[in-house]
Amino acid sequence: MIKKLRIKLVAASMLSLLIVLAVIMGIVGALNYREIVEDADSTLTILAANEGSFPGAAEILPEKNGQDGKDGVSPPAGIPRSERQMSPELPYESRYFSVLFDSDGNVLSTDMKRIAAVDEDTAIAYANSILASGKERGFVNVYRYVLITSDEGTRVIFLDCGRSLDTFWNFAVTGVGVAAAGLLAVLLLMIVLSGRIVKPFSESYEKQKRFITDAGHELKTPLTVINADTEILGMDFGDNEWLDDIRSQTGRLTELTNSLILLSRMEEEQAQYQMIEFPLSDVVEESAHSFRNLALTQGKTLSCEIQPMIFFCGDENSIRRLVGILLDNAVKYCTEQGEIRLTLEKQKNAVRLSVYNTSEPISEEQLTHLFDRFYRTDSSRNSRTGGYGLGLSIAAAVVRVHKGKIQASTEDGQSLMIMVTLPV
Repeated sequence: MIKKLRIKLVAASMLSLLIVLAVIMGIVGALNYREIVEDADSTLTILAANEGSFPGAAEILPEKNGQDGKDGVSPPAGIPRSERQMSPELPYESRYFSVLFDSDGNVLSTDMKRIAAVDEDTAIAYANSILASGKERGFVNVYRYVLITSDEGTRVIFLDCGRSLDTFWNFAVTGVGVAAAGLLAVLLLMIVLSGRIVKPFSESYEKQKRFITDAGHELKTPLTVINADTEILGMDFGDNEWLDDIRSQTGRLTELTNSLILLSRMEEEQAQYQMIEFPLSDVVEESAHSFRNLALTQGKTLSCEIQPMIFFCGDENSIRRLVGILLDNAVKYCTEQGEIRLTLEKQKNAVRLSVYNTSEPISEEQLTHLFDRFYRTDSSRNSRTGGYGLGLSIAAAVVRVHKGKIQASTEDGQSLMIMVTLPV
């Protein structure tokens, strides 16, 4: 239990850190990519306004000291603001090309003077694919494009964003690498520190188990003495209701003590089990036979569907106890004139044991607590049947020892199905 708690603590911490890092990297990456796209679109807007080229040097009017133009003189109003804010180095830093089409889609001209990595045929192929897609902006390979229509025709202008995209992807890869290294470092720290974090819980849990085991053994002696004295009193004075009540209550207390000791031992990791191969079909059949008459005397029907010749490697006594607990639970809490069904079958690499019984109304919330210690769906009903709320806890412990799974479900709220899956 403590080991599982430690694993869950480490897993929850790592998952939380992974989500936070993923969100941070996603936001940073999205902002960087958005900036790349906005810068490219800004440059393409300038190129589109000047028929696929930058305006002449005389028309480039950079901003200085927060004012448009030089020495506070405003530039001509006819020049767009994007051109008025253009860096004078932008024409020399940009690599671009364009293709002009007529209204019929024929190539009129190409401008390849400012690009060396793309030949004319490739540029025309890129432009034709854009015309076919009908999109006005987007990416083709590492080239951001814009499609504009004018009196001359339809022009597709491409801007090389290779350097910006390479920087973006290098940053992303580096970020992922740094995040992975950070996750690994935190994982190692959590593995070391989680032991100290759960140590108080581990010590408290071990003390609790030790107390239950020691108290159980200490209670056995006085219970044995009480039983012996009761028998002597019965021989001396004869049986009466008071002695019968003492026998009944000491019997209940003995059964409860033995169940607590058994559950405590089964949860100890160092507990020894005899894992041998045995005929599981025969064990289940024998257990079911002993409960069939009991169910019949209570007006309930117990039917079995047991696949023959199923062998299983495990602790035979524990498996017998598991089947007995499930059948005892089904018989006790089955409704009057109700139905109980036991099924055993082999499925690929697992054995499935299921016990079904009609029951009083049961909710999904009650099912989640069914395997908790001392849990009772109906305390008065359990008291009447003599239950302590430990049977299914012991069954779950047996299943855990054999590395299997146990779960409870209901189809209509008026029945209970307990399914046990054991790996072969």
